[in-house]
Amino acid sequence: MNNIKRKVFYSFHFDNDVFRVQQVRNMGVIDGNEPVTPNGWEQIKRTSGGVERWIDENMKGKSCVIVLIGAKTAERPWVKYEIKRAWEQGKGLFGIHVHNLKCPRTGTCLKGSNPFASMKFTRANNEIYVPKVYDPSFIDAYGDIKQNLSNWIERAIVDANGGN
Repeated sequence: MNNIKRKVFYSFHFDNDVFRVQQVRNMGVIDGNEPVTPNGWEQIKRTSGGVERWIDENMKGKSCVIVLIGAKTAERPWVKYEIKRAWEQGKGLFGIHVHNLKCPRTGTCLKGSNPFASMKFTRANNEIYVPKVYDPSFIDAYGDIKQNLSNWIERAIVDANGGN
């Protein structure tokens, strides 16, 4: 396994999944972006082009985008934008269902739809690419993610480069 601590960008539905995302972030396996505060997000949204600029700025220097999939993640327009930008920039890209991670407010949630299913990813050679989506064990979702996250990231980075 690679001993490099990769820098990643997390894509997720803030309102529903921020506590689940914090669990993944706090595993310490990777170096991920910090979420913006709810007040900061409202300020960013009020600025013309603010959200796009914030996303683009926070994706800089990241080698992989991880979509943490909760009940409504696939419906979120900014998640779709983040996925599109990750693909355009040649970053590693994959998803992890987080419905079995417990939120202190709401417990577990319903399993969300695959956000990649409504999008088409075509390589320069016209090969269709399908980002992987992982569904951690319902018995120990936290342990499953922590044990496999580094390998999933490395696999996504290799896949982004056409498997080379």
